[in-house]
Amino acid sequence: MRALPPFQRVVTGHDNEGRAVVTLAGPTPNNFPLKAVPGTLFYEVWNSSVSPARLDNGADPTDKPLQLSPGAQGSVIRVVDIPPDSVQNQVSAEDAAAAFAEIGQAHAGTGKADSRHKLMHRTETLDYGLVTEGEVWLVLDGEEVHLKRGDIVVQRGTNHAWSNRTENMARMVFILLDGRYAPELKEMLQ
Repeated sequence: MRALPPFQRVVTGHDNEGRAVVTLAGPTPNNFPLKAVPGTLFYEVWNSSVSPARLDNGADPTDKPLQLSPGAQGSVIRVVDIPPDSVQNQVSAEDAAAAFAEIGQAHAGTGKADSRHKLMHRTETLDYGLVTEGEVWLVLDGEEVHLKRGDIVVQRGTNHAWSNRTENMARMVFILLDGRYAPELKEMLQ
């Protein structure tokens, strides 16, 4: 299993005269390897806590503990390295629960003994997921979709997992937006 190539984060802002400048550049400083699922690594790129997002020269908002979903009216962009299922499938039910606790949302894990994947989960978010390296399978309650580099998933608060059925690492970029279930859907999901 080869390591994936590094990437850099470039953040822009404005100087004292209002000109566009680079304010931060380099690797993401806040990265979170999951202890419960070895090989899984979350790179926190940026986030916002309100909508519309505040455009300023403020401090790096990723300098805080990892939280799977954005806060109310917030957004998150992150990169996630996904290890092969040969690693993920070694995870016990307790480890799967611990993984979601590790990323700040213990209640998001929905995996059960009869689930299609041990790391099934659901968040009340609108997620855009882009495969940038390798291959993954989007696992839903009743179907699966094979995704390759360049494929994009629009995930609308559904129960899902990411399965890597190769022996190579995979990488996805995720943009998560705070969401609310429509009343009729929320009632069905309870």
